[in-house]
Amino acid sequence: MKLASQHIELFLAVVDGGSFASAARALRRAPSAISMAMANLEAELGIVLFDRGAREAVPTPAALALLPHARLVAGQLQQLHLHVQELAQGLESRISLGLATELDPAPFVRAVAALSQRYPLLDIEVLSAPQDDLRQLLASGRISACMVFGGGRINHREQFQLVGSDALVAIVSALHPPAQSTHAPMYIEELVNLRQIVVASRELELADARPLVGLSHWRTDSLPMALAMVEAGLGWGNFAQSAIAATLATGRVRRVAFKNTGNGLPLPIHLVWMQDRPLGVAGRAFLQLLAAGAP
Repeated sequence: MKLASQHIELFLAVVDGGSFASAARALRRAPSAISMAMANLEAELGIVLFDRGAREAVPTPAALALLPHARLVAGQLQQLHLHVQELAQGLESRISLGLATELDPAPFVRAVAALSQRYPLLDIEVLSAPQDDLRQLLASGRISACMVFGGGRINHREQFQLVGSDALVAIVSALHPPAQSTHAPMYIEELVNLRQIVVASRELELADARPLVGLSHWRTDSLPMALAMVEAGLGWGNFAQSAIAATLATGRVRRVAFKNTGNGLPLPIHLVWMQDRPLGVAGRAFLQLLAAGAP
């Protein structure tokens, strides 16, 4: 016999209610109909699920063995029914989101986690790349939205919402050059002559040159690799403070002290999408969660 959703509903109603009468009230059916349906189910399965008392229906060992599986299936069916309703109301079946590798992923991941709790059956894809690459993926339709640094030139084809902020912080290795020449406070202009390690696209030119200070710079498309290069003394870096907090805490890199200015360039963080592809239900929910600092 193949168990159907109504059989699982009936079984759980009797277990939770403790009697056929309670199950009948919960399912809005006659007690005699519940008793007959359960008897038919037991006959079809070839096992006794309940010991019938005067007022109670006590689950047998066989019923208790089936109970956790029945609850799991019932929960999955409930999620499925809810997802069907959400799809009918316009929920995307799949959403692809981008995160700039230059940024701290923690706020983004918290929002993704909250979105998955709100829509458990939603298929979510997350891509991480330098922000110039992400904006190209966005323009091509490969992703629905991306979280990137904002505040540069405004693209009339894009739409954005402020979701946070961070500061670019200049750091050097604590053990290797050029740290040896920068232990004492220095003028920020002196960084121009020191090699800079930059997180950038493999192929595209930097659209936003604000993080770029050094006349000479080496590129990598990975923030962890950039930090490793700075730590090895291959150059200095200008990275988002939140994204490098753990590395700074190790003491292997340190902030540069400047004589003529502070060390930290505040920049806004935006969620960006295309004007001709407005955010759907899941996209708008993600934006709300991200802006609110989920959970």
